[in-house]
Amino acid sequence: MIKKVALLTAGGFAPCLSSAVGGLIERYTELDPSIEIIAYKHGYQGLLSGDSYTVTPEVRANAARLHQFGGSPLGNSRVKLTNTKDLLKRGLIEDGQDPLKVAADRLIADGVDVLHTIGGDDTNTTAADLAAFLATHNYELTVVGLPKTIDNDVVPIKQSLGADTAAEMGSRFSRNAMAEHNANARMLIVHEIMGRNCGWLTAATASKYHDWINESVWVPEIGLDKRAWDVHAVYVPEGVIDINAEAERLRAIMDEVGNVNIFLSEGAGVDEIVYEMEAEGLEVPRDAFGHVRLDRVNPGAWFARQFAGKLHAEKVLVQKSGYYARSAAANDFDLALIKSMTDLAVDSALRREPGVIGHDEERGGELRAIEFSRIAGAKPFDITSPWYLQMLDEIGQAHPASQPLPEHH
Repeated sequence: MIKKVALLTAGGFAPCLSSAVGGLIERYTELDPSIEIIAYKHGYQGLLSGDSYTVTPEVRANAARLHQFGGSPLGNSRVKLTNTKDLLKRGLIEDGQDPLKVAADRLIADGVDVLHTIGGDDTNTTAADLAAFLATHNYELTVVGLPKTIDNDVVPIKQSLGADTAAEMGSRFSRNAMAEHNANARMLIVHEIMGRNCGWLTAATASKYHDWINESVWVPEIGLDKRAWDVHAVYVPEGVIDINAEAERLRAIMDEVGNVNIFLSEGAGVDEIVYEMEAEGLEVPRDAFGHVRLDRVNPGAWFARQFAGKLHAEKVLVQKSGYYARSAAANDFDLALIKSMTDLAVDSALRREPGVIGHDEERGGELRAIEFSRIAGAKPFDITSPWYLQMLDEIGQAHPASQPLPEHH
């Protein structure tokens, strides 16, 4: 018998969090309004500190409003339960405490039967660790996660919540960013897009923008030239980038149309950047998860430096769409996907069936509660995808050779 449910959102924002919270509340209210719902503030930070919202009847009555907003009403954080040093620094645990036990004790004290986590692979697998810890103490906690990531890089999930919206928003951002192409002669524009290990978002953003280019009507006689507005290069972490060969190709475009527009995944070339920093004796900034702080190493600026001189650019502009894209409200595609997943998440919870909800690529694309043991991050973008190769053909970029694929455990 389920009496109480808790929700939390964690990790970076994606255009699905607010809607997913609303969808879960709506589904529980529809099926069994007697079930209590609380929501921990700022993800695992709120769980550790015991800071939460209570879902009141007024909240239930207005849950549908959450579909109209981006961000997360609950708040997020980059708190990781296995990073004891960071938790001590934040004052979320005391010296000698086991973070899993602190979180588990809070769930027990709050009487939570089901925990819904909306986040990436770290968020959801950490929740599974919590459930396993509680099971050793004869406390049954059912964890049902939802996959949130604009990178669309969760194994084995076909489509993560919010990714399509993020690509659409990045494409919309590009329309303004690329309008700067003739603010100066010989302009180089680098559009840096989020994606640490996976280039899907960069490729999808460029593809949606390129589609808009093809659908628009142009007047080259007065300078409104499709060639100048279009995508000229797309670089993702999965593909090998031959900078010298690309510089030669792009210089010809610069000579012809007067500008070059590059769509760049922030994870592309990071190994080279880190190598340069370490060779110079500089400290590589990292977050609580051990990831390189991409906002601090600035891949867009690094690539701009590599190309500016080779293309004889007179001005360089680096634009970043990440926060604009990830904080948007969900589009129609994602709203439908969120609805299907939140409905199944509640149904699975009521059956006490744990897992992460998603279309299982290894089970014929079936929408199901996927076992936590099979969830992993950093799923690479398939650079042989026909839609991606077609775009590269249309913009005149050679098909890239693949980087070695990461192993998944």
